[in-house]
Amino acid sequence: MRENDMLEKDEIFSKVLRAGRRTYFFDVRATKADDYYITITESKKFTEEDGSFHFKKHKIYLYKEDFAAFSEILEEMTAYVLNHKGEEVISERHQKDFKREYQQETTEEKPTSEKSFTDIDFDDI
Repeated sequence: MRENDMLEKDEIFSKVLRAGRRTYFFDVRATKADDYYITITESKKFTEEDGSFHFKKHKIYLYKEDFAAFSEILEEMTAYVLNHKGEEVISERHQKDFKREYQQETTEEKPTSEKSFTDIDFDDI
């Protein structure tokens, strides 16, 4: 069987969520035994100084036996965040006029290659 035929058989149902630099792919796939499972893929775009870009992807495989517990914990966690912080986004990075601290300073004061604490991304950890 050709690879494209396998991909078509493997992907049963898909949805995409675009969220800024991130895109989330939700896919229902089939095992060799023709049972279903879900993959959730986060794809994040990174732009280089020369204008080129690349993507980093992270994938979660979620099997039927874990659906109920996963759903319960996800619902509990989202409810906690919304109950304690509401739906309004309060991160400076999400404001249209947000400028990074080092972009506002002159290059004499701080080289652009140096990161401040606020410029650390989870991908840096």
